[in-house]
Parts: sequence; C-alpha cells; structure tokens
Amino acid sequence: MGLPKLAPAQAAHDKLKALGILALNGMFDEMDALSVLRYAVSDVLPGDLAIVSSFGADSAVLLHMVAQVDPSIPVYFLETGKHFRETLDYVETLKKQLGLINVHAIHPNADDVKRFDPNGDLWETDPDSCCHIRKTEPLEPVTEQYGGWVTGRKRYQTSERGVLPHFELTSDDRIKVNPLAYFSDADVVEYRQKHNLPEHPLYAKGYKSIGCAPCTSIVAEGEDPRAGRWRGLNKKECGIHYDFSGAIANPMTAAARHTLWKDGAFIADPFKEWVEGTAPSEARYTHVPLPEFLANRADYLASQHPLGLLVSPGEKIEDVVDDLSRFASVAIKFPAFSDGRGYSTARLLVERFKYAGEIRAVGDVLQDQIPHMRRCGFNALVVTHEPSRQALIENRLPEMALFYQPVGVTEVPLGTRPFLRRVS
Repeated sequence: MGLPKLAPAQAAHDKLKALGILALNGMFDEMDALSVLRYAVSDVLPGDLAIVSSFGADSAVLLHMVAQVDPSIPVYFLETGKHFRETLDYVETLKKQLGLINVHAIHPNADDVKRFDPNGDLWETDPDSCCHIRKTEPLEPVTEQYGGWVTGRKRYQTSERGVLPHFELTSDDRIKVNPLAYFSDADVVEYRQKHNLPEHPLYAKGYKSIGCAPCTSIVAEGEDPRAGRWRGLNKKECGIHYDFSGAIANPMTAAARHTLWKDGAFIADPFKEWVEGTAPSEARYTHVPLPEFLANRADYLASQHPLGLLVSPGEKIEDVVDDLSRFASVAIKFPAFSDGRGYSTARLLVERFKYAGEIRAVGDVLQDQIPHMRRCGFNALVVTHEPSRQALIENRLPEMALFYQPVGVTEVPLGTRPFLRRVS
C-alpha cells in the first residue's frame, strides 16, 4: 500500500482555533485516553491525523486503542535500520493481532546514510546526528502531510515529559495528541493484561523503553523507565518531540534554508539560539555564553540536557577546560571587522585541550576565512553570507599556500628558512 496523503495539509485547523487548546485539554479526565483519541479522530482532525509508533515496550496499548477507534488510521513506524530483530517481529505481531491495516515503515534516506554514516557507527560518536538522519529527517515530510499526529508519550517517563498534556499545539499550528499522557507504568501494565495484549519480547528481560538496539540498555529496578536510552549521555529525546512550552514539542518543520555547514553539506541545525534569561534547568540544545556558564556552573553541570558553549573574542576558553566534556558543541564567535582571536581559541581546543566535539564558527563567517578556520580545527560553520554559501556548495574556496600562522609542526611560516625550523 502506498503512503497516503501526498500534499501538505492545511496547518491551522479552524475548529481548534475556535475551541482553543486549553479548553480542549480541559474537556477530558486525565485517564480518559480512549475518549481523547476518539475525539481527536472524529471531531478535531477528522481524516487529517496519523499515528507515529515506535512499536516499543508500551506501544501495544495505544495501538489497541487505535484499532478500536479506526484500524485504518495510518500508522507510521520509523524503521531506522538499527532496531532489535525482536522489534521488527513485534510490528508484524501487533499488525496481525490488532487488525491494523494501514501501517507504513519510514526509512532514512539511503544517500544520507551512505554519506554521513557509511560505517553504521555514527551513534557512537554523534548520537544526535544519528537520530536526526534516521528519525527526524525521514519523519518531517510525513507529518507535514497532516494537521496533527498521535504519540504514545507519557508524563512519568522522564522529568522533561512531566508537563505533557493530552493536546499540544506546535508553533506551526499542528497538533500533537498524547492520549496516554497521564498513564503510569502500572496503568500500562494493567491495560495490557486486561486486554491480553502481546508484550514486547524484550520487556521481560528488563528493557522498559525500547528504541534502536545500539542505544538501548536494560533498566535496573527503581530507575527512570527511559534510563536505558542513550545511557551515560546528556540525551533524553531523539529530537522528534522537542518541545512543549520550550521543553517538549517543538515543531519539526524544516528550515527553508539551512545555515549549518557540516560534513560537506548544509544541514538542519539541532541547536537553537541562546535566549537571554533562560534558566539553567531549562536550557537545552543551545550554546550557553561562557560568562553565563561560569556564573551558574553548578546548575549547568547538574542539568542533563544537551548543551553547547558560546565563546566570544576576549573570553578565555581556559576557564572551562575542566568542563569541556559537558558540551556537545563549542561555538566561537567571529564579529564583523575580522577579530581573529577565534582562530587561537579553536587551536587551543584541538591542540592543547584535545576537545573532540563539534567546533563551529558563528557570526561573520566569510569564504576567505574558511580555509584557515578549517586548518585551526573548525569542523562546522554557520554561514549566512550568500556568496560564501555558494562558494562552499560549489567547492571553490580560495586556496592557502603561505601560512603566517603555522598549524602543527609541518607548516612553515612565510619568511622562515625551513632548515632553521625545528620539527619534533
């Protein structure tokens, strides 16, 4: 069966506008999941709603409700290519037992995988990018076809989801419906037992939240149910659910024009611009200014959210050398009129402090600077200058043959006789 609905949907739904998202949430009892789903399907977005399911540990509960309301509702499963074999088998089990007749697997773009993850190990070094390629990017064009979509998220799963409502309105005027928002782990188990639903084969082995195999581990007694996802990393979400009131449900609409150049292409940027006054506990996927981090260091270190660091000219990266591993990205600002201190900051990060994360140049990034930026350790660029963008795309940056600031021990600065330069 081909994918339904080929044209983008009208974003803002008239009935929702009239009713208001707050009033909509007030219509239902916390535990009235089936009624939430039925009303969303029949009254809020009739014929304009899709289900997104991980077919994980708890998925049978939501999908059982879908089968009761309308088994022909389109259900989308992100087949990342990294799932457990048991999960793929579970998809077929639930389709057959629940009578779901409109289930579609969404695959990542093969060219993107070949280009950015040729060895299949991107999850080890850059799990955010791995999720972006295998989940966020493939799902965007699907959800854009609908006025809303249904998720299986629940408040109890993580602290970030603790404010989750039944209905969310994203800033692009689409609706996320979360029928199980108020369900506890015990509620899920009770529902599954009451309706004799098949359990995910890995659940009994201690996998309480199940995603891609490389990034999923067993959860110990008393741990957060999602503690086994991306264990040991400052990462709690794959990126398709950021964020509600700045925390969970950010719309996934792709930018009209990406400005982040990385790994040979302009790509979507998971980081957003720092907003003055953001509380340390609420900051995530943003580059925190270095003085702000130092002023609230303990709070930022205690937070589990992914963060970057923003360094401006004159600020000393040495002041945070012990905390560099906290940051997934360091952004170095280049103001107009060619303040070159950012080059030295990048070299300190790479050569002295051995920082292995993303180092990005931001600000007045121009094509004649980029070759030297790369030599100094920059591996990402935020470029808004149109001629510079085109030069990157067409691979026609100026070449550097003479180096006034040598990098490493092999480059010889202009005016130095090679035999007088000691190479260790």
